[in-house]
Amino acid sequence: MGFDLYVYIRTKRGAHELDLYLSRKHDEVLAKNLQPGTYNKTISLVIVDGFAVEITDDQANVLRSAKEVRIVEKNQELP
Repeated sequence: MGFDLYVYIRTKRGAHELDLYLSRKHDEVLAKNLQPGTYNKTISLVIVDGFAVEITDDQANVLRSAKEVRIVEKNQELP
């Protein structure tokens, strides 16, 4: 039987490697599109291949136009 990626990512090691890979990918997207020290990534969300970041409205527009970014949404704060 061959290598099954879906079985592997369900292992502790596989899940950890996926977390690291996506977090690095998110860091690279931010570093490529925004100036260092002007944003604060708060979390990478593996299940949706997304991240939360504190940025300005202008920076959000820059990310919206990045080819690697599918969607940018403003955080919804509950009352």
